[in-house]
Amino acid sequence: MRIIVGPCVAWLLFLSLGCGRATLVVGLGPAEQRLTETTVLKERGARGNEVALIDVSGMLTTAERRGLFSVESGPVSAFTEALNKAAKDEDVKAVVVRINSPGGTVTASEIMYRELVRFRERTGKPAVAVMMDLATSGGYYLACGADAIVAHPTTVTGSVGVILQTVSLEPALSRIGVEARAFTSGANKNAGSPLSTMTDEQAATLQALVDDFYDRFVGVVRERRAALPAQHLAEATDGRVVTGEQALRWKMVDRLGDLRDGFAVAKELAEIDRAYLVRYHRPLDAPGSIYASSPSGVGGVGGTDIDVNVLPIDGSLLQSAPGAYYLWTGDLP
Repeated sequence: MRIIVGPCVAWLLFLSLGCGRATLVVGLGPAEQRLTETTVLKERGARGNEVALIDVSGMLTTAERRGLFSVESGPVSAFTEALNKAAKDEDVKAVVVRINSPGGTVTASEIMYRELVRFRERTGKPAVAVMMDLATSGGYYLACGADAIVAHPTTVTGSVGVILQTVSLEPALSRIGVEARAFTSGANKNAGSPLSTMTDEQAATLQALVDDFYDRFVGVVRERRAALPAQHLAEATDGRVVTGEQALRWKMVDRLGDLRDGFAVAKELAEIDRAYLVRYHRPLDAPGSIYASSPSGVGGVGGTDIDVNVLPIDGSLLQSAPGAYYLWTGDLP
């Protein structure tokens, strides 16, 4: 994140501290924050044809991403904004969605998948998903919305499934003489509360919720990955992660390759020979090459990420927000 302030900021801060209650608004970056585009790959004879590169990275949530001095659009909002820009631009003939995500909430994954499908249906422009290090669970769910999926041989993908994590502090509290008591309107109202021990009925209720979300996920895989052999469907949807090579053998993806291969597939589907590859970004996040990631804005992860092994963990995950997730949590050391 770049912080740009005027020369009088120190003086304004001094005045605000010495005058009792005061509100100080400091602008960070330019006032104009609408998406712009930069050409990251040129081909001679493109004649105005463009393929738009849209980044999706980190945890998929509907919430805004908050930094120390900034508030950025959440992944769902940023992704939809980029798709809308690509839809309105007549020069854009296809999009490449570059995914590097462990997944996210059930609802965010579902929305982004539906927005991608809706984009393809209303514009007739093809979409290609290119998987990077990680495209698991909700990341794979989103990829299924594309016309074709390209994965690196070393991509970690799969993890088709749902997780709803609960924890009970009741045994520990009892040992130190602390008793928590909840007054509820029904037997299942506090299901999953960390201050009580879950009953069998409550566990069955939450499991039914997970099963419903899981059935939805499997339905998407079955519909969108029709080439996936029936004998491999159970293995591909049991929650395991696989490499890009394994995913290709099971027809979970269409081919192995990299971003340039995804660009080539997008041109092929759009029936154009040459094009410019353009990447959408905020004004201060201009990319230096096709491999430049998005530090903020469109699918960017902001400043709250931790890289542990092959799993990028968004800081919002560490807040243990309750809910159901299409998410691979990985093996943390």
